[in-house]
Amino acid sequence: MNLLVVGATGTLGRQVARRALDEGHQVRCLVRNPRKASFLKEWGAELIGGNLCQPESLVPALEGIDAIIDAATARPTDSIGVKEVDWEGQVNLIKAAKEAGVDRFIFFSIINAEQHREVPLMDAKYCVEEYLKEVGLNYTILRLSGFMQGLIAQYAIPILENQAVWITGESSPIAYMNTQDIAKFAVQALKVPAAEKQTFPVVGTRAWKGEEVIAICERYSGQTASIARLSLGFLRLMRRVTRFFQWGQNASDRLAFAEVMATGKPLDAPMEEVYKALELDPAETTTLESYLQEYFSRIMQKLKEIDYEKNKNKKKKGGKKKPNIRTPF
Repeated sequence: MNLLVVGATGTLGRQVARRALDEGHQVRCLVRNPRKASFLKEWGAELIGGNLCQPESLVPALEGIDAIIDAATARPTDSIGVKEVDWEGQVNLIKAAKEAGVDRFIFFSIINAEQHREVPLMDAKYCVEEYLKEVGLNYTILRLSGFMQGLIAQYAIPILENQAVWITGESSPIAYMNTQDIAKFAVQALKVPAAEKQTFPVVGTRAWKGEEVIAICERYSGQTASIARLSLGFLRLMRRVTRFFQWGQNASDRLAFAEVMATGKPLDAPMEEVYKALELDPAETTTLESYLQEYFSRIMQKLKEIDYEKNKNKKKKGGKKKPNIRTPF
């Protein structure tokens, strides 16, 4: 299948591209900066320059394409925000796909998006879901909760570096999932007729509170975390402050999303029927414990190797010690 992956340089998009290539698909990646996407070319993907916010750039990208897997989203560091990328840009892509006669469209959304329309990112995702259904594309919508990869910067690294781990006063249990597993669901949806014109939750094996994730990190790192708590009121205040500045608009939108994770309401869903529909084995899905155990195992081994090299270099620099000869005087 000739497949276009959008957002292929992101945390999830790169795993989608890799999975699709491994399964024998011809993969083309829409990228804004080909130099930053050179790793995708090394894997065997075709790169084509384009931008969701520039509709004319999408036409050549869609030539000869059978299906799209859309993992694009605005990043906090981007100069453009959620409205431009996650709504207007997505509408541009869907329109172009319809005109190009693309057969399948896989879209990543957020679980419970319809319940939080006040959050710009979740509102945009929900609106795109509805738009996909209206235009008549053969879609599959996968509604996600959180990535295990994000836990490394949020919890693991601060604990290893003896820095404070910030959590909200009442953290919501989140069913984190490995992006490699999410990619497997997305590519599998292309093959299974039961996935056509359907919406599925795609979440991890169970939901975890922030305190529980910290406890796992402490166990595998052998270190104790320093926990700092943010109140929901503080998040709302910061959101109002950053909203006044153009450079802070993306930060404000992300803080709005952070408020959802501070409500205490779980971001989770039953997955039994999803595994059946997509013909996947739940036993093959990565658990949070195994993911963090593997990470800390690798990082602790690396730290030992670095420490060993440092000690070896110190001994070399020190040379042979002079004998301590005492005189009778």
